[in-house]
Amino acid sequence: MREDQKRPICDYEGSAYRTEFWGAGRDYEDAAERAALRHLLPPTGRRLIDVGGGYGRLAPLYQGYDEVVIFDYALSQLRQARELWGAHGHSHGRRPRYRYVAGDFYHLPFAASTFDTVTMVRTLHHAADAPRVLQGTAEILAPGGTLVLEFANKRNLKAMIRYLAGRQAWSPWDREPVEFVELNFDFHPAWVEERLREAGLQVQERRAVSTFRLGLLKRVVPTAMLVALDRLCQPVGGLAPVSPSVFVRCEAERDGPPPEEEAFFRCTACESTTLEEGEDKITCQSCDSRFAIRDGIYDFREPTLATDIGDSARNG
Repeated sequence: MREDQKRPICDYEGSAYRTEFWGAGRDYEDAAERAALRHLLPPTGRRLIDVGGGYGRLAPLYQGYDEVVIFDYALSQLRQARELWGAHGHSHGRRPRYRYVAGDFYHLPFAASTFDTVTMVRTLHHAADAPRVLQGTAEILAPGGTLVLEFANKRNLKAMIRYLAGRQAWSPWDREPVEFVELNFDFHPAWVEERLREAGLQVQERRAVSTFRLGLLKRVVPTAMLVALDRLCQPVGGLAPVSPSVFVRCEAERDGPPPEEEAFFRCTACESTTLEEGEDKITCQSCDSRFAIRDGIYDFREPTLATDIGDSARNG
C-alpha cells in the first residue's frame, strides 16, 4: 500500500493472487461471476477496459471487442496477463488487440469518452474514495456507454445474521461503507447507486451473485449445481440482494462529450491528451512528463519530468 495524494492504494505487486486466491477452492465464485458478466456485458464493441483487471482472469469474455485494455496498479499482475493473452494483433480476426496499462484508479490515464464499455470486478472494494473512482470511470465512458460494476455487498445475509447475533459491531443496514479489513470495503447497494447517479451513470439491471458462498455448501454440493442455482437466483435476488457480491449494468449519459479525435491516453500530471509515444516512454507535449513503457506495459503510476531525468543522469 502507498499514499497517493492522500488516497491509499492497494497494491498486489508480487502477490500470488492467481494461484493462492483463485486456486484455493473458488471455482464456484469464478463461474458465478462469469455468468453474471456474460449476461450484463454487451457482446461486441469497439473498445473495452477492465479496471483492476489483474492477470486478465475475465479476458476470455471480451472476445467480441476490437481492442481491450487491462488496467491494474501491479506490474506483476499485468506481466502475467501479457503472458496469458499476448501482445498486439488479431488472431484470424477473432482475438482482440490487448493493451496493458499500469496506474491507479483515482487518476485514470485515458482521454474522456475513450471506451464504449468498462468493467470493474472485485476492484471497488479496495477504494477508500469510491465516489472518485466512479466519477473517473464515468469520464472515460463514451456517451451511452456501458459500465458493468461489481461491488461487495454490505447488506448480505451472513452480515445480517452476525449483527443480530451480536457478533458484529457494524450494522448491515447502515448506508455508509464499512472497512472490515484495511482497504477492504463493503458497500450498501443504495449508497452505491446514489454515487452512480451522481456520476451520471444510470443503473439498468442488478444481479445478486455468489449467494451460496458458504464453506459447508461448497464442500457438500457439487460446484456445477451451485453455479446453476446461482444463475437462477441472480435476476430475482437482484431485486433486493442479500448476496455477498452484486453486479450492476449502468449506462452513461447520452449527451456527454464525444471522443477526442486521435486522443487515447491522458497525462496524469496535467491532464493533457497530447502525448507522443516512443519506444520506451510516452511524453506529454504540454508539461514534458514522461511515462515509461516496460515489457510492453504502459506505466502511468508515476510521471517523470525531463528535468528529473537530466538531474539523475548528472548525479549518476
